[in-house]
Amino acid sequence: MGPDVSVVRHAIADGIGHITLNRPDHMNAVTTELARQLDHALNTLSGNLSVNVIVIRGSGGNFCAGGDIAEVERLTHEGPECLRTLFDAFRRACDAISAADVPVVAAVEGVAMAGGFELMQAADIVIVRDDAKIADNHINFAMIPGGGSTQRLPRVVGHQIALGLLLSGDRLSGSDAVRLGLAYRSFAPNEFDKGVSHFVAQLAGLDRTAVTTIKKLVRDPRARSLSQGLDDEINAVVGHITRQGVGEFSRIGRSS
Repeated sequence: MGPDVSVVRHAIADGIGHITLNRPDHMNAVTTELARQLDHALNTLSGNLSVNVIVIRGSGGNFCAGGDIAEVERLTHEGPECLRTLFDAFRRACDAISAADVPVVAAVEGVAMAGGFELMQAADIVIVRDDAKIADNHINFAMIPGGGSTQRLPRVVGHQIALGLLLSGDRLSGSDAVRLGLAYRSFAPNEFDKGVSHFVAQLAGLDRTAVTTIKKLVRDPRARSLSQGLDDEINAVVGHITRQGVGEFSRIGRSS
């Protein structure tokens, strides 16, 4: 997929930076190019002083289905260093959320699986639809997370719940996500769009200095020890896929 194809769209309106993952036919699955364009969009919007909040959504009724299996398979055949480029690009996009001065809101509907769930975890604030389908389902494909779940999830929900979710692959609803502290607020399907719009409009109308200062104060303690853990996770996932081959994971997933 070439860089001329817009797999991530971004725009600014009324103090709100809008980012849309734009691979609806693939449930917005993450490719290296999508990750790079997401990173670029986040940096572009966060550097604009007219933007007070950024909201990330998926097109076609889904947030993000995780990594693109076809690309993972291709990169695996090309070797570990090529495979690493996907995970590194996705990490940079998630890191750009932390680095953004303004809060980044994930508006989650439909599917948020694997890498989509990890992107959701990286967001500052998460708004979900009650009927969203959320899971770190790597384990169902004999895979391990490579986008942050082993490091961010315990920091968000604690050791017990994180390990339970990672090792079971259990699916959560939007309401479950709020209950576990993975999301701030959940809306019924017919209220979701209005609820997201109202929430981000409120943030856009606040004092920018106060908003950015609060984000920095909350974010900094969580970020200090995260970087090394994310390095370790990428090393582990690249080694795991390289040893096993993605075709085996696809076969296991289909039979589970």
